[in-house]
Amino acid sequence: MKKIFNLSLGIWMTLSVIAQVPIPVQSQKQPILLAGGIAHIGNGEVIQNALIGFDNGKIILVAESSNNITDLSIFKLIDITGKHVYPGFILPNSQVGLQEVSAIRAMSDMDERGEMNPNVRSLISYNTDSEFIPTFRFNGVLIAETTPIGGLISGTSSVMEMEGWNWEDAAHTVDIGIHLNWPSKMTRKYDYNNYTAKMEPNKKYNESIAKLKELFENALAYGTTKKPPINLKLEALKGLFNGNLILFIHAGTSKEIIESILFAENIGVQKMVLISGSSILHIVEFLKEHNIGVILPPTHSMPSQIDEDVYGPYKLPAQLFEAGLTISLSHRGMLAHGRNLPFYAGTAAAYGLDKEEALKMITSNTAELLGIDDRLGTLTVGKDATLFVSEGDALDFRTNILSHAFISGKQVTLDNKQQELYHRFSKKYGHID
Repeated sequence: MKKIFNLSLGIWMTLSVIAQVPIPVQSQKQPILLAGGIAHIGNGEVIQNALIGFDNGKIILVAESSNNITDLSIFKLIDITGKHVYPGFILPNSQVGLQEVSAIRAMSDMDERGEMNPNVRSLISYNTDSEFIPTFRFNGVLIAETTPIGGLISGTSSVMEMEGWNWEDAAHTVDIGIHLNWPSKMTRKYDYNNYTAKMEPNKKYNESIAKLKELFENALAYGTTKKPPINLKLEALKGLFNGNLILFIHAGTSKEIIESILFAENIGVQKMVLISGSSILHIVEFLKEHNIGVILPPTHSMPSQIDEDVYGPYKLPAQLFEAGLTISLSHRGMLAHGRNLPFYAGTAAAYGLDKEEALKMITSNTAELLGIDDRLGTLTVGKDATLFVSEGDALDFRTNILSHAFISGKQVTLDNKQQELYHRFSKKYGHID
C-alpha cells in the first residue's frame, strides 16, 4: 500500500508540474521589427529610438530610426516607444533544469556519485518542464549554462535556452566544458561539544591532486593514441587539450587558484575560466598574466571572512573590472534565486560600476567566457534573436517589467505559476477586479 501511495504521489506531482508550465511556442513565422525603443546593445553602446529587426531567429537589422531604411513593410511592427531592449541575460554555472524539489532525491539530478565524472552530461538530464524556467524568463534570464556539481570533476555543462519541448529543443550549445572542483587545502571541523568550528589541514589534499594528475595525464595520452579502446571518462576530457572544451575551475583561496591554474596549464589544457570569489583580489596580476576570465558568485552575498568589508561583495565586480579582468556574474545557493541575476548586476552598478559595464557582465562577457559570443551576448546583426523588452531599466527590480521576450526569434510566454497565484488571491481578497 505504501508503494502504491508513493507512486500515486509521484505521478500527481509530475502532472501538477507539467500542467503549470507554459506550453512551448512555435518558431518565428514572419520578420518582426521592434521600433522606438532604447536599445542596450550589450557591448557598452546604447541606441536611442532604435529599430531592431529579426527573421528566422536571427537579428537582421540594428539601427537608429532616423536612418533611412528603405523597406520596413516586410516586418510585423511592434511599437515599443520609450521602452528598453536588451540581449537575453545569460546565467552561467546554474543547476536549472537539473533540480526541482531539493528535498526529493528523485527530483534532484545534478550530483552524480563518485569523484571523477567528466563523462556525466548535464544536457540529457535537463528538464524543460521545470517550474523554475518560466520564473527565470520573467526577469529576462533567457539562457543558462546547466551545470552538474559534486566530486573533483562534476561533469560536462551545456548552454540551454529557457524554452523548448525537450532537451533536444532547448539545447543551444552542447557540451561546452568540464567542471573541476579543486580540493581545499583546509577543512572545517565542527565541535558539537562547545559549538565551535576550526580549520584544519586537509589530509587528503595531496592524494586528491595525485588522482587528478593521473586522470589528466591518461586523458592526454588517450587523445594521442590511434584507435584506443573506448574509455568514456578519458574520451570526455580529450577536448580540453585541443581547445574544443573549456575547463571551468572552481577554487577557493588564492593559493588554491594559483595551483589549479598552473596544474591545468602544465598538463596542456588550452582554455580555462575561473569560478571564485573575493580571493581573486589578491592575485589579479597573476590572472591577467595567464589571461583567465572570472565568473563571480552573486553580489547579494555576505563577506566570506569576518574581517572583510561588509559591502565587499557589492564592490567586487567594479574592483575587478578596474583591474582589467573579464568578469561575469552568476548565482549559487537556492536555485530559485537565480532569477535575480539582473539585480546582481544592478547592485554592482550601484557600487562603482558603470551600468552598461554591469550589463556586459550578464550578457557579452558571459557569452565570451562560455565560448558562445558568436551567437549571443549582444544585439548584433547575424546573432540569435534572443532578446527582450522591458518597461524600464532591467537591472532595477522596480522597473524590470517585461512586455515581450524572444528566444531565437520565438516570442515566449512570460506568465508563470507565480503570476497565476498572484491573480488568484488578488481576486479573492479584492486587490484587483
